[in-house]
Amino acid sequence: MLLYNCDLILPTQNRLLVFPGADEVRAHEWPAAEKEYISLCLDSNLRLILVNRFSHFDVIVIPDPIKKGDTLLESWRTCGFDVHDIACRNKWEEMVIVDLAGQPEWVEALAEGIALSNYQFLKYYTKPEEKKHSFARLGILNGRAAVIKQLNAKIHAVNITRDLVNEPVSYLNAPQLGEDLAELCHETGISVEILDKTQIESLRMGGLLAVNRGSIDPPRFIILSWEPEHAVNEAPLVLVGKGVTFDTGGLSIKPTPGSMDEMKCDMAGAAAVAGTLIGLARMGLPVRAIALIPATDNRPDGNAYAPGDVIRMHNNTTVEVLNCDAEGRMILADALSYASKYEPGLVIDLATLTGSAQMAIGSQGSVIMGTAPDDTFGQLIQAGYTVHERLVRFPLWDDYAKLIESDIADVKNIGGRMAGAITAGKFLERFTAYPWIHIDIAGTAFLPTRDSYRGLGATGTGVRLLLDFITKYYKL
Repeated sequence: MLLYNCDLILPTQNRLLVFPGADEVRAHEWPAAEKEYISLCLDSNLRLILVNRFSHFDVIVIPDPIKKGDTLLESWRTCGFDVHDIACRNKWEEMVIVDLAGQPEWVEALAEGIALSNYQFLKYYTKPEEKKHSFARLGILNGRAAVIKQLNAKIHAVNITRDLVNEPVSYLNAPQLGEDLAELCHETGISVEILDKTQIESLRMGGLLAVNRGSIDPPRFIILSWEPEHAVNEAPLVLVGKGVTFDTGGLSIKPTPGSMDEMKCDMAGAAAVAGTLIGLARMGLPVRAIALIPATDNRPDGNAYAPGDVIRMHNNTTVEVLNCDAEGRMILADALSYASKYEPGLVIDLATLTGSAQMAIGSQGSVIMGTAPDDTFGQLIQAGYTVHERLVRFPLWDDYAKLIESDIADVKNIGGRMAGAITAGKFLERFTAYPWIHIDIAGTAFLPTRDSYRGLGATGTGVRLLLDFITKYYKL
């Protein structure tokens, strides 16, 4: 969907009228019959009222009087989902938002919700045109042109991320992920380097190579670099994304259904960091940023790595493997230690890492932990509230390190049933030597049932969060 700024509404265009409240709607000049109908709707506490003017429709919306601040903006996004549903049911192709409240932030949140609701993944339907939404363009009357441009860039980045996550492994294996990212980054100014198996071996990335041993497809280590002129940061921001294109659990095979059947989404972290860099480039933000993506699938072939194996990692740490389904931390560890070469100012990794994080807080938020300063965590958490991708910080106390001590190696790759999300983070911490934040998006990256504008399947979580955080963290 294209968002655009307009300075004129045609008489036949559908209009979305944003009022500051019910009193202002009642005071507006309406024809007598419509006024009575609108009053009845307001008396029933409806926030969204559809008026058929025969040549076009007017949709009246008012804010939720109980909501304030960030929760009010989120209510406008979810209202956008309802507006989108009306538009699609009536086969509208276009609509223009009219701000009668003098609140551009409300209008922009509403537009964001509508545009995100319009996402569809139709690639594998035989007749996709029969399912495609008619709604294609959304205007904002006398809108803020610069903000609309940024919104288009963000929505594009989120939808790229969703597309990648929704792709099955029958198409999107590790080599294909590299090719797709190279194509998506073409003409954005983002440079792409794709390391093949021989190059990965030369870097001694034992974790990535071990997880890949059961696969029929070779691994990839993908490096995306956004190096704008006049960057505000000399030390780059490094984003690391887990790129397991499908996770069977390896020899520690997962049960199915309800576990393995959604594991095409196990590269959602990789998709999110790639989407974030594409968003940065399309927004033209002067922030030096690098994305590192270790990519492979995890399969139980006869040559697969096995419980009891000891793996030597990129930074020379030895790891005793006790669960082959704890593969995400194995490949992330290599990428995190590799990140040191860039002398980063901050490293953030995103990963669908643990069921423990999902069990702890469900799909309502993501778990974070790490070694970055408290004020950096505070800014990231606030960004989570702003875009409604909320975050809960878990501790990384030294006590948890004891749970991953090994009798035969430097560390083991699981710590038992207790505090599973934290021990996974504690494992990753051993491979960091810089300010670092880990985001576990296991509960938010992929939804089995539709949830408002987040949709069904891939949500694109992480992209809007990081773009908002980066904008404020670097004071842009």
